[in-house]
Amino acid sequence: MNIQQVETFRTAVPLSKPFKTALRTVYVAEAVVVKITCDTGLVGWGEAPPTHVITGDSLDSVEYAIQQILKPTLLKADLLNYEPLLQKLHKALVRNTSAKAAVDMAIYDCLAQHSRLPLYQYLGGAKSELETDFTVSVNSPKEMGEDALLYLERGFRVLKVKVGKGDMATDIARIREIRNRVGEKVEIRLDANQGWTAKEAIRGIRKMEDLGLNVELVEQPVVAHDVEGLKQVTDAVETPIMADESIFTPEQALHVLKTRSADLINIKLMKSGGIFQAEKINSIAEAFGVECMVGSMIETRLGITAAAHFAASKSNITRFDFDAPLMLAEDIVAGGIIYTGRMITFPDAFGLGISDVNVKGGVSVE
Repeated sequence: MNIQQVETFRTAVPLSKPFKTALRTVYVAEAVVVKITCDTGLVGWGEAPPTHVITGDSLDSVEYAIQQILKPTLLKADLLNYEPLLQKLHKALVRNTSAKAAVDMAIYDCLAQHSRLPLYQYLGGAKSELETDFTVSVNSPKEMGEDALLYLERGFRVLKVKVGKGDMATDIARIREIRNRVGEKVEIRLDANQGWTAKEAIRGIRKMEDLGLNVELVEQPVVAHDVEGLKQVTDAVETPIMADESIFTPEQALHVLKTRSADLINIKLMKSGGIFQAEKINSIAEAFGVECMVGSMIETRLGITAAAHFAASKSNITRFDFDAPLMLAEDIVAGGIIYTGRMITFPDAFGLGISDVNVKGGVSVE
């Protein structure tokens, strides 16, 4: 089964409401879509959104990396010998993880189709249904409380609350307002997106604990490179701490876990460079007895479908952050995962189960 063609397309889909974190505000979900066609007629799909402030990738860099560097390695390659092929792809250029992830998921899509299995079963088949959280963007306490109540009314039982913008007193006010609005029946996870210093995080999280705000976990409280600071926070508070931007590679995961710098890990395909490396990160975490979440950037249902298949394949992945497609004003994907409120199921189809992507959908990206 040889790769015959590698195509890339740009897409841009508006969000229904701006997505705000401590790092950025997103109004339009832009992406490069990858289409791999094999000589057997099988077609595999992948997606790479540009997340400048996290991965450093742009639309131009993703497209260049795929077309000029990765494509020559891919053409005529036998996908049934995918281990050496994926090794070559990861060694072809450093970083550029989003470009690698888009190609990687298209390759796995083809492989699972060839095996006549849904991708989550091809990778392990641990579960066939997932429950996603829903993200509350960082805004005023009042607006965040109103948004949280709206998501609760839509049936979501886990809220991922963005903080880390402004001072700690404002962040605590945001969480208190949300907890007052939704009551105790909703799980609240915080994501500071690197917005605090270690000392701020320790003071703030201890205050939240004293106030009984019942926070399930706090994700990436400090800047990505400050693993020492991450450890200081983890050691000083009772609330579990999750590493996100601090971990792109298996080597970084090993360092964070060996130093006991975090209690949990958030794996994202756009950080790891795809499923091939994400499996290694999860295996390392599992060996340390550490559970993982699989999250995402602002992606269409294409990229999230690949992430969901990976997440469903492993028992050690216990938390799921796949709400991005629910934030978009338009769905450009035919097939793929199915949302029923907060629950995600998989179609009775092979691979990713995606039949087509309307690459001309959304807004102009010329």
